[in-house]
Amino acid sequence: MDGSFYSGELSAHTREDGREWDEFCAGVDEFLDRELTEDLREAGRRTTGLKSDAESCRIWREKLNTRGWYAPTWPVEHGGAGWSAEQRIYFENACAARDAPILMNSGVRTIGPLIIEAGTPEQKARYLPAILNGEHEWCQGFSEPQAGSDLSALSMKAERDGDDFILTGSKIWTSFAQYATHMFLLARCDPGEHGGKGVVFLLVEMDRPGIEVRPIKFIDGEYETNEVFFNGVRTPMADRIGEIGEGWKTAKQLMSIARGNNTTTGLLRRAMRAARRNAATGGALPASLQMRFAELEMQIDTLEALDERTFNGVGTLVGGPASSQLKLLATELHQAITEAALEAAPDSDFAQAKYLATRAATIYSGTSEVHRNILAKAIGCP
Repeated sequence: MDGSFYSGELSAHTREDGREWDEFCAGVDEFLDRELTEDLREAGRRTTGLKSDAESCRIWREKLNTRGWYAPTWPVEHGGAGWSAEQRIYFENACAARDAPILMNSGVRTIGPLIIEAGTPEQKARYLPAILNGEHEWCQGFSEPQAGSDLSALSMKAERDGDDFILTGSKIWTSFAQYATHMFLLARCDPGEHGGKGVVFLLVEMDRPGIEVRPIKFIDGEYETNEVFFNGVRTPMADRIGEIGEGWKTAKQLMSIARGNNTTTGLLRRAMRAARRNAATGGALPASLQMRFAELEMQIDTLEALDERTFNGVGTLVGGPASSQLKLLATELHQAITEAALEAAPDSDFAQAKYLATRAATIYSGTSEVHRNILAKAIGCP
């Protein structure tokens, strides 16, 4: 194992003492050291985008699910590990230190926790096991060509026809739609309403007739996002979360979950280690960059402490503005790390690709400007 995962990795936290904690840490370390093959570690090391290659992700997901650790924060009764924030953070850092494949799964991280919180018993029985065993891969259908940061301007139609909705319109910047079996989306079910009114939150199978996925290639050559077109797609009205017309409320609940966990401190520590590794190939760093790296690592420690304080189980956070705070700080810190990495190793292909990949971090899940507005309102600014 890389020695950079030091025993004091959790020093930013108020850590439990005693045999139980030591046994947990030892169990995590032993499992990772045994199950992470060199091929899987190499897949993690070469990842510059949101997730590692599909085959490595499949293999690692199966190993984690067999151990019961694929969904660390889900309750045990739903197939999760039921871990505390402290346990989750230790696991994320241990995985990052060993270059485990990056699993950015919308099923585990976003829609799964929402179904646990707000889904019907039938939805929990249908979707949660399928997320854990890899049968279902989910993507998010929120943004539209004219509704990005102003998501409430969405225009995709959901017209009622008996017990079904008929969907017409398009979504854009849909991450990993090319692999997804299902999409959770927002659509306008009442054409007379505007903004957040008259919206429905739907769960839709991606193999329904009338759905077309078109790729969007990034400047760095990666292919992670897509346009998705809906041409008269029929889907059951029962496949929704929340009441018809109140989908905006459900969407805000989901985004509170997603914004708090889409850039983990484990991901940031991984980026920091890669920055140091690449920088080391060019000889000694200037003192200014050494100080910059040290400051960035202190910021990760601070963010980690905040993450632990705001975590409330099942992937949720205490209070809506807290998720905006975490998302804002984490994504801007991620960009700062990749900027420093590129400055330290300007000829590194990895540093260049990672820098380009993180440019979108302050746009997805709401722009930094939107989150600053949310935080300003929360403290009473006009």
